[in-house]
Amino acid sequence: MMTFEFELRCPITADLGLMRDLVRIHGHHCGLPRGRLEDLVLAVNEAVTNVLDHGGGSGTLTARTAAGQIVVEILDVGGRLTRDHLASARVDPAGSHGYGLWVIQHLCDEVALEQTGHGSLLTLRVRHHPAVPHRPDHRPDQHVRSDHHPAQPVGVP
Repeated sequence: MMTFEFELRCPITADLGLMRDLVRIHGHHCGLPRGRLEDLVLAVNEAVTNVLDHGGGSGTLTARTAAGQIVVEILDVGGRLTRDHLASARVDPAGSHGYGLWVIQHLCDEVALEQTGHGSLLTLRVRHHPAVPHRPDHRPDQHVRSDHHPAQPVGVP
């Protein structure tokens, strides 16, 4: 049996529909189940929106399959996203925006951030089968997200 590995690499553009479509096609070809695929597409949409609004307006999106999961890297040119931003991500019920990092951390199995010489590199990992099954009554705060070092939790306690 032949195995093909696909990698998606493209510049981030303001055409969010195109960005979502590319990630959806890539995830589908890599066998990501529909529910997990939609989680990934929404998380990437939020990450790309953050690049456009706060990360210098441009960057690169890379997606690949690795050991039963999809790994998406979003590199922005601004380099302003920090681990503190991830750690302090909350939902303000009175707010009308600013949920992106919180949403990303609750849809992905792992979220990591590192500063590179080219900007902030946000890495999202979505397993084909989540560690905690998604259920309508599932509360996102039951997940623990990790940053670059899995022993250091990031996100909502």
